[in-house]
Amino acid sequence: MKYEFPDNFIWGVATAAQQVEGAAFEDGRGLSIWDVFARIPGKVKDGQVPDVTCDQYHRYEEDVKLMKDLGIKSYRFSFSWPRILPDGTGKVNQAGVDYYRRLIRCLKENGIEPNATMYHWDLPWQLQLKGGWGNRESIRWFTEYAKVLLDNFGSEVNLWVTFNEPIATYVGYGMGTFAPGLTDEKYARQALHNLLVAHGEAVKLFRSCRLPDAKIGIVVDIWKHRAGRPGNEEDEAAALKGNEIAGYGWFLHPLFLGGYSEELTKYYTENGLTPAAEPGDFETIKEPIDFYGLNFYNGIVDNAEEARRRAEKRQAGGGNYQDKPEQHPEAIYEVMHMLVEKYHVSVPIYVTENGALQLDFGDRPKEYFLDDPDRVAYLKEVFRWLHKAIADGIDIRGYYLWSLLDNFEWNVGTFMRYGICYTDFRTLERTYKNSALWYRQVIGDNGFEG
Repeated sequence: MKYEFPDNFIWGVATAAQQVEGAAFEDGRGLSIWDVFARIPGKVKDGQVPDVTCDQYHRYEEDVKLMKDLGIKSYRFSFSWPRILPDGTGKVNQAGVDYYRRLIRCLKENGIEPNATMYHWDLPWQLQLKGGWGNRESIRWFTEYAKVLLDNFGSEVNLWVTFNEPIATYVGYGMGTFAPGLTDEKYARQALHNLLVAHGEAVKLFRSCRLPDAKIGIVVDIWKHRAGRPGNEEDEAAALKGNEIAGYGWFLHPLFLGGYSEELTKYYTENGLTPAAEPGDFETIKEPIDFYGLNFYNGIVDNAEEARRRAEKRQAGGGNYQDKPEQHPEAIYEVMHMLVEKYHVSVPIYVTENGALQLDFGDRPKEYFLDDPDRVAYLKEVFRWLHKAIADGIDIRGYYLWSLLDNFEWNVGTFMRYGICYTDFRTLERTYKNSALWYRQVIGDNGFEG
């Protein structure tokens, strides 16, 4: 069967500044929370730091050429807040502005549309020292930063994202496994409330700029949970928590329906975690956007017995990275319908991240990673279900594959390779994997045989 996608469907790739740029201490860039967090012993696998990563700061022209040769229509990247404003507020770093101006110009000269994210987890360290997202002032800090971006690039970029995956802030403030490495749930819940208000204020600012061709949205990842044994009390409770209390419902409800959900409000009340809010906050959070960005990787089946088995295995020294979860690419279809039917998302949807990983234990040659049939098989399944959702009438405008390059994958460093281009982290040479060549064919045909 031939799966054909709509005319003008955008096929893209995605990266993030902290993960690919490198040049961490060059040309006036300030420290980010990840630069500091990575230097805390035990926080990042094998003690790796994001100082160089893929060195895109110096090699962006090479990467744009890779994209052009693959037929990529749009590149989703993020601005580095500390590269633009080294202290988070105040003096603008002109060298940082100039870098992004060169990158955007290069993309457009090669027929690739920029899709720019304002914040992809790299809060300036100087702002974290003032309380970070837990400080209500963070709303003002972010709005100032957004204004610098819009003043400098508003006429050059037509697709804007305020925040990528807000949940990562909770992982860093409440769970300790992401930067800045804190474990205070109340503080983390407050941080997420402030972040959502900052999103709304940035949207208001964007509207005031009157950019006729530009659109703005937000990216929320969805890992949809379902009970492994329907009707089992433990499984149902785990799925509810994963969806509404510690997952997508936390964000989608206030963004599209208004206020926090009944389930989340109950949890806040019972645990003394209700964030401080000011009058008008929820109206600001619900400020209308032009598109919604979905990051999707998998669906999750919650089985309490299986979870206990995995926990015991990890405690015994096995499992963890080696114990890969089941793949449920079909869940993207259910997620798309949920967005429209439960959350009443009426704006266009882009899949802003989706991909599959390879684990690098350091004992396999480059050639092993270049041959990646599992990634192609996974992408085919995702595309089939995406095609079906489009056929159902859901307004899906584009797809961004994560990622162009193997890069610095946060707290696991270079252990997880998501790229369709292999990165040799010693020489920084890039090499197409077979999945890249397959994706080029998909783009050229605007679909695939499956």
